[in-house]
Amino acid sequence: MVYTFDLTGKVILLTGGYGYLGKAASESLVYHGGIVYVLGRSKEKFDKAFDGHSELGKKLHFQHCDVAETSSIKQAFETVIAEEGKIDVLINNAFYLDGQHPLTMTDEQWETGIDGTLSNVFRCVREVIPHLEKSESPRIINVSSMYGVVAPDFNVYEDFQGMLNPPHYGAAKAGVVQLSKYYASYLGKKGITVNTVTPGPYPPESVQEKQKFIELLEEKTLLKRIGKPEDLGGAFVFLASDASGYITGQNIIVDGGWTTV
Repeated sequence: MVYTFDLTGKVILLTGGYGYLGKAASESLVYHGGIVYVLGRSKEKFDKAFDGHSELGKKLHFQHCDVAETSSIKQAFETVIAEEGKIDVLINNAFYLDGQHPLTMTDEQWETGIDGTLSNVFRCVREVIPHLEKSESPRIINVSSMYGVVAPDFNVYEDFQGMLNPPHYGAAKAGVVQLSKYYASYLGKKGITVNTVTPGPYPPESVQEKQKFIELLEEKTLLKRIGKPEDLGGAFVFLASDASGYITGQNIIVDGGWTTV
């Protein structure tokens, strides 16, 4: 058998698939032949994100799902099964949080951030396993962050307090890496691979207007530039494809070298 990056016929679920990075991942997966269901709460945001992309055709779909609610996750997965007959790949990209400053964050904000960044991944993984067990090439891909691997350099944020990375986000993203390793070990005997994709500095367009801040980010990378959404798509395509069939429990860091030194 020739192992390729062809995703033809694979049913792929992607939470948070219409955001800044999720949109590029969704497009890459479709362009490589995948049948992609974007799981989210807003059909309006989905339509706006993919407006004018008629070439995506019938391979890109919206499925309502609130990752904060187990019942909603279950219903979304069952709906996809009813329509497609299977689920091959789950990509956990969605997150939500509240609060930012490490000294003024409330207990409630902390708990919301942990739930929205780590616990929602656990819920989705737990609920998808019975469906993936029936797939011929089952994959789980979780999304972490460079701040789940290294601490922020607060010198970068000294003059940009509004951009400060919050403590619960990094703590939860570190948990995502470990959760992936845990389930990779637990599900290995079932043939289900579980890996992590860890993005580096990919500030959205609104943040890119702050030129000095962007220059500080660029200086921290070995490639001396911020990431573009399309830089990340290949990692998802690779891990969703048969080419990655013997890779599990790994964390693929796509950060321009930020965490290398």
